[in-house]
Amino acid sequence: MTMIFYFFIFILGLCIGSFLNCVIYRLEEKKSLKGRSFCPHCKHTLIWKDLIPVLSYIILGGKCRYCKKKISLRYPLIEISTALIFLSIFNLQFSIYNQFEIFQFLNLLYLFYITSVLIIIFVYDFKHYLIPDKILFPAIIVSLFYQFFFSEHFLNHILAAIIASGFFFVIFLISKGKWMGFGDVKLAILLGLLLGVRPVLAALFVAFFLGSVISIFLMVLHKKGLKSEIPFGPFLIAGTFIALFWGSNIINWYLALII
Repeated sequence: MTMIFYFFIFILGLCIGSFLNCVIYRLEEKKSLKGRSFCPHCKHTLIWKDLIPVLSYIILGGKCRYCKKKISLRYPLIEISTALIFLSIFNLQFSIYNQFEIFQFLNLLYLFYITSVLIIIFVYDFKHYLIPDKILFPAIIVSLFYQFFFSEHFLNHILAAIIASGFFFVIFLISKGKWMGFGDVKLAILLGLLLGVRPVLAALFVAFFLGSVISIFLMVLHKKGLKSEIPFGPFLIAGTFIALFWGSNIINWYLALII
């Protein structure tokens, strides 16, 4: 029975990932979410056989059925990534509770929703160096509502949001927006509400570590310079997912080093 649940969650993640691809594209093109899916190149309306997550990409050889132009590898990668993260979240919840009552089910839905938002922000900020408020603000409101009504540690999550966003706000003020964009300040509110104090500190540690390593790597390859702009949102989100699954281990490891 457990394997059936895992299979269902994986398929759900693939389908949600396909929808996220649509949301990201229409955000980029400033189009409404209403209407049927279409090829971004020839604008031909897609039929159901073109919309099967991952499988359609493989069957079509990564090309549009109608105009034969290449379909970005981004689409199946987002679908698979969403499915794997959903599966990891489900596994984490199941390992903690070993059953699903109404509260655990609501928590799972909440985490799936925030995960979807973070994936959209990750891709959008990576491509455009911008965090869309129309995606971020509803997620912050939902998180506030959820933590207030369903969390036993509401104040902890509020404090985490204040600490994380306050930290980035100070950097934003000192650098006059050169080191850190204001979008990262707003994103930190959501991450604090999601994680709580200890995990969000782990997320920030991982984000800065990843950001430093990748920035140095890009400079060594002469892809970026000291004054080049690099979006920090993707590093924050990567750090958040790592902290969500392994935050306690990271904190314990760090404390063992300094004590």
